[in-house]
Amino acid sequence: MANPASYRPKTGEIPTNPGVYRFRDPHGRVIYVGKAKSLRSRLNSYFANPAGLLPKTYAMVHAASSVEWTVVGSELESLQLEYTWIKEFKPRFNVVFRDDKTYPYLAVTMGEKYPRVQVMRGDKRKGTRYFGPYTAGAIRETMDTLLRVFPVRSCSAGVFKRAEASGRPCLLGYIDKCSAPCVGRISADDHRALADDFCAFMGGEAKRFINKLEKQMAEAVAKLDYEHAARLRDDIAALRKVFERNAVVLSEDTDADVFALHEDELEAAVQVFHVRGGRIRGQRGWVVEKVEDFTTPDLVEHLLQQVYGEDGETHGRLPREVLVPVAPSNTEDLATWLGGIRGAKVDIRVPQRGDKAALMSTVRENAEHALKLHKTRRAGDITVRSQALQELQEALDLPVPLLRIECFDVSHVQGTNVVASMVVVEDGLPKKSDYRKFSITGPAASDDTAAMHDVLTRRFRHYLQDKSAQVDESLLAADGRDAAAGDAVLDTTTPAPKAKFAYPPNLVVVDGGQPQVNAAARALAELGIDDVYVVGLAKRLEEVWLPDSDFPVILPRTSQGLYLLQRIRDEAHRFAITFHRQKRGKAMTVSALDAVPGLGASKRKALLAHFGSVKGVKAATVEELSEAKGIGPALAGAIVNHFAGGSPEAAAVPAINMATGEIIET
Repeated sequence: MANPASYRPKTGEIPTNPGVYRFRDPHGRVIYVGKAKSLRSRLNSYFANPAGLLPKTYAMVHAASSVEWTVVGSELESLQLEYTWIKEFKPRFNVVFRDDKTYPYLAVTMGEKYPRVQVMRGDKRKGTRYFGPYTAGAIRETMDTLLRVFPVRSCSAGVFKRAEASGRPCLLGYIDKCSAPCVGRISADDHRALADDFCAFMGGEAKRFINKLEKQMAEAVAKLDYEHAARLRDDIAALRKVFERNAVVLSEDTDADVFALHEDELEAAVQVFHVRGGRIRGQRGWVVEKVEDFTTPDLVEHLLQQVYGEDGETHGRLPREVLVPVAPSNTEDLATWLGGIRGAKVDIRVPQRGDKAALMSTVRENAEHALKLHKTRRAGDITVRSQALQELQEALDLPVPLLRIECFDVSHVQGTNVVASMVVVEDGLPKKSDYRKFSITGPAASDDTAAMHDVLTRRFRHYLQDKSAQVDESLLAADGRDAAAGDAVLDTTTPAPKAKFAYPPNLVVVDGGQPQVNAAARALAELGIDDVYVVGLAKRLEEVWLPDSDFPVILPRTSQGLYLLQRIRDEAHRFAITFHRQKRGKAMTVSALDAVPGLGASKRKALLAHFGSVKGVKAATVEELSEAKGIGPALAGAIVNHFAGGSPEAAAVPAINMATGEIIET
């Protein structure tokens, strides 16, 4: 049996919102599903004192190995989601609804001459309107409350026939909770209209009826009919109570999948709520690594392709609407493709207001909690960090403790704007003041291994220079004299420049496999550095590579040492991507006008606005150029001279897209 303390979530990680939670056993099977008004309060009750739990609950928490939860917008949504999951997973510790019974629904038999309000379970019947599901106690209270405002028939067929034959209504007719159509107190048409109002109220039009009763109460007060006003006041209170308890998620004819995501530079948490018949029927969630240049619309497009493109997984179950946080990159084609899978039209929409936007906010809140929990659990506390450093040292068989770790990553797009990053971790925590960025040009930018060799060489060459400078300063301070200045006394008031690379790491981590590791090790060997160890983390299988090793070191997937390496690698990747995007943004386009002496950015912009292209500028005369804003005769002459042959090399430079290498202006 598992110890509940081994998988207990931190109190701060659990939201206080209403929601549904699931306990899983070591094999990943759901063994218990529950709902709560406050997830934090309920889940903490399982772990605070396990010995004091009921025998069944005690067995459940010790049979489980993990717990997860989903935030919802209200208690009604949690009830619906709990029911859906119990029917789907059939957890062995849930005994209430493990048989063929279902949650009760409030039903109105609109297919009968005199519609009847009743509680129904099981399969839905034609011609009957259903509202719910509810708990058994709540549905009786709801029905009893509404019948005082909408006195629709609720008796069985036998009772109705006996009352009709005897000419006397049943008890409900005498206490005004039935309009008694059985004895002709109300016509069939009026009784049907009353049932329609009942359905309209339950379908989401409660405010219309409440406002109507409030106006009638005001009129009764104005007429000094306080007894009637008091009855209306009680009716209004009853309707408000039902309205607050039974708020519908969406209208009954709504079938939609609601997607939301929360992302940072490296990862995105995705949540989807499956709404069928206006109610949440299921939920799924993922945390995915982002591709380097994916925008949010690109991410949404690939997400929909993956979710709905699985063979046989969703065929025939696609909803009419797919609600997304932002429009995907190719909305029309994607909607056409989804329509082909469903066999009918599918709308991809971004909800802006109303109930759908509110539900989208709830789904987004789940995504935020998922990503936060994912990051928090990977970061750990001081005990986990110490464990991670110790595990890593033992797994790599290193003789020194890992007080300082540096990680290097190279980023580029098809060999252009090649940059690299260096991030630093001391005692398991990032030290951002020591982060460094490198621009890589020339032969070193030819491939990743050459770039990695260049970066390591530059970083540790600086280290050797700073170390040498520190030694020289120490010798001078000990002697008290400056050899180059004779007997001049040293300046002791001006602070010495801070050595930026003097503190070497115990371990260098590179993003990549054996080629990148060997390149880094070769750079250190060429500089004569033999007290810094090098490893590489290959992203595909998360393998740890050592220099000149034919086989990688495989760390357990749950190893805290592996989590630490992943966090460092991810941070280096984020830092490199950020720098690469900044550099690429500045150098996205290069224009032939850049080489014209004296022509700044604002005047280049004015020329392009005036002539429309570089080609038009080249063909213009001095007089025509002078007509452009900010261009005087002297500068116009310099431009003409430049393109006429004053600088043939510059004149030959076309405008190109540096990301693709394509010419964009001529």
